[in-house]
Amino acid sequence: MAVVHKTTMQPTKLELLTEWLPTREWYAGGEARPERAGGFRLDDPAGEVGIEFMAVTDGEGDGATTYLVPLTYRGAPLDGAEHALVGTSEHGVLGTRWIYDGAHDPVLAGQLYALLAGRTQAQAQSLSDVPDLTVAVSPVTVEGAAAAADAELVRVTDGPDHTDVVVRTPGAPAPLTLRVRRVLDAGTDLDPGAAGGVTAEWRLPDGTAVRGVFAVVAAGSGS
Repeated sequence: MAVVHKTTMQPTKLELLTEWLPTREWYAGGEARPERAGGFRLDDPAGEVGIEFMAVTDGEGDGATTYLVPLTYRGAPLDGAEHALVGTSEHGVLGTRWIYDGAHDPVLAGQLYALLAGRTQAQAQSLSDVPDLTVAVSPVTVEGAAAAADAELVRVTDGPDHTDVVVRTPGAPAPLTLRVRRVLDAGTDLDPGAAGGVTAEWRLPDGTAVRGVFAVVAAGSGS
């Protein structure tokens, strides 16, 4: 179980994202002023890595865009992931934290697959040991995929509005692509042909609660 500490971070996550978001190819442009809009957490079974799916809204009114930024928090650098580093921050309890674009973190990839396989549950973003019952999961339905097995990260590819996280699971005929939606679209639902996926809630700038697709599974497209 991840413990959510009520403490400070310097710089804050939003301050780091202000600098980082404009460097992403899926960012719509302009001067970044992200505001927290929603999301959820996942637990790392080893208790070492913090995992958060953070939705942030940038802009105002009809021109606002909501981005999904999966983040991982580590107590030491992740080998080979320098390209995915969002930044470092001083945590009031845990000390220096290395914060990564979680789509490139093998722990997040494994736990996202575990969520889709029904082996873990989404947790509240700001509370410890409280399931987030607003997160809906359509379980992975790929023939041969082992629901009880761990997923191994193969590669990550950014697109214009998404990031494809390709994983391999024992027994699956081909790697699976977990497509993380970077630009969130309110009111969307999973395509009937999707092999699994996750929908969740966030808030618009006026406070309206909406929901849409956070991630979908595509079978056989990661080979």
